[in-house]
Amino acid sequence: MMDDSFLHTCLFFTTNRLSRAITKMAEEEFAATGLSPMYGYLIRLVNGTPGITQKELSEKLYITPSTLTRFIDKLEGKQLVERKVNGKTVLVYPTSNGKELEEKIRLASKNFHKRYESFLGKEASDQLTRVLEETSDKLERK
Repeated sequence: MMDDSFLHTCLFFTTNRLSRAITKMAEEEFAATGLSPMYGYLIRLVNGTPGITQKELSEKLYITPSTLTRFIDKLEGKQLVERKVNGKTVLVYPTSNGKELEEKIRLASKNFHKRYESFLGKEASDQLTRVLEETSDKLERK
């Protein structure tokens, strides 16, 4: 029998496993919005800061500018956000449809948080989030 114990001590494997589990849970909770979790969080940022730059959005969401452009293209197609060019800067604004989704998105986010917290417990959930954030910061500065 092959020894697969190395998988259980490998950060690459364990974080990908966690990512798949948490993504599945988030997608289930966000299904009611008709959006993926990433689109939902993007709209929340745009609703919260109308006129936010694409650069700021990509930094806040930790995604590349090209990925963000694809996301915004899709949300523009759904008439949830709109872009306005100001010189060399592209600003993103919510549409009335995007604003109308705010409560559904907030509820999905809240339900998602409650759901994983119910499995992990509040303290463990908060601690895991903090450790993952600190770890990501360290690895990104490498």
